[in-house]
Amino acid sequence: MNDKLYSITELAEEFDITPRAIRFYETKSLLSPQRAGATRVYNYRDRARLMLVLRGKRLGFSLEDIKEYIDLYDAERSGADQLAHLMLVGRRRISELEQQLEDVQTTLGELRKIESEAADALREKGIDPEKALANIKAKPVPETA
Repeated sequence: MNDKLYSITELAEEFDITPRAIRFYETKSLLSPQRAGATRVYNYRDRARLMLVLRGKRLGFSLEDIKEYIDLYDAERSGADQLAHLMLVGRRRISELEQQLEDVQTTLGELRKIESEAADALREKGIDPEKALANIKAKPVPETA
């Protein structure tokens, strides 16, 4: 299985990405396929690296962090530095996500307060907020030029 070769099209289809994305990762030195003439040929190592790149992107890591992680494995085969680096960038990403979560929760609180204040103001005018909302939803939205 380790001697199987893949074309750029095969990898793109397998991972549901475009060949252009794969070529972009090459320009960032995340992948380094062999060449058979002008054709790119990817081995199991390139495929594994692509899997790591896509997983890292899905988790929100920068391409720089992903490259560092992959390069550490190439430089130090025991994996200790690679694992420590993974812990470091993982902790940093967790901190970023926790801050984003806090920001989203704050924004949701503010929006709920605005909604509540608007509903109270409608009630003070003797208008049922849900009927007013339904009335607004039923009106056509004017087109902007």
